[in-house]
Amino acid sequence: MTLMIEARGLTKRYGSKTALDGVDLNLAANGSIALVGPNGAGKTTLMSLICGYLHPTSGHLRVLGDAPGSPALLGRIGALPQDAQLDPGFGVGLQLAHFAALQGLDKPKQEARRVLELVQLAETYDSLPQALSHGMRKRVIIAQALIGQPELVLLDEPTAGLDPANARAVRELVNRLRGECRFIISSHNLEELQKMCDTVLHIDHGRISNQLTVDDAGQEGALTLTLAPGTEDQQSVLAQVTGVRQVTRRDREEYLIRYDLGGHPDFDLELLTALKAARIPYRRLALGLSLEERLFTPEQS
Repeated sequence: MTLMIEARGLTKRYGSKTALDGVDLNLAANGSIALVGPNGAGKTTLMSLICGYLHPTSGHLRVLGDAPGSPALLGRIGALPQDAQLDPGFGVGLQLAHFAALQGLDKPKQEARRVLELVQLAETYDSLPQALSHGMRKRVIIAQALIGQPELVLLDEPTAGLDPANARAVRELVNRLRGECRFIISSHNLEELQKMCDTVLHIDHGRISNQLTVDDAGQEGALTLTLAPGTEDQQSVLAQVTGVRQVTRRDREEYLIRYDLGGHPDFDLELLTALKAARIPYRRLALGLSLEERLFTPEQS
């Protein structure tokens, strides 16, 4: 099976600064990938290497089985750079049609209309960029990354600076297209990434420090319980439920509960039964840890 990304000892230096330091990766082409990490960790450098915008200082990199930037990858990879902008002097549709023509598509105007429909902005075809909101312009640029129906799409901070409605539109677009192409998404919004991606790579100081599978989130023996507003502190009561190992009150009515998963595989049902018996109203129960907790919370014994 061809890997989506294969890297061995991938290193990129800018003078004396090492942006990527010997990265090894084997990512199968069966899910979308989230890249997380602090500013300067190497996320954008890695995405630029995958796209072929940069060349590695040393190491081996293959994307969909070929070297980045090779003719074999033409039209198979789409990208949204972090600071991508539209030309203010030309209409949205004209710019997208131009990009489609550069990719060698036979009907560039038709392709421009298709990708605008994907991002639910078909009516903006004849509009100038400055007539659109910031969120609409971002979605148009995402449409550019979808031209030609690429197999792999890289999105660098796709929801940065967007209002909730536009961020939701981007998230719904990614989830709608996940069966047709694969995404690599870089973002600081961990909650958004958890809703869009299957695998999470944490990059720090140019190295992959952690790799998680989102679907495994319910296997840590932990859950988050949010009680009804105004409920008094119930930490001591929750700690007495059979199977509980630790209760941490985090924010007013919200509790992180760690439990014995092996001995109590249906602990969530047991907890709800205990809440009913104690007449403790609750608002929400979520199995597993959040992505932020899984990446940055030390393991509990």
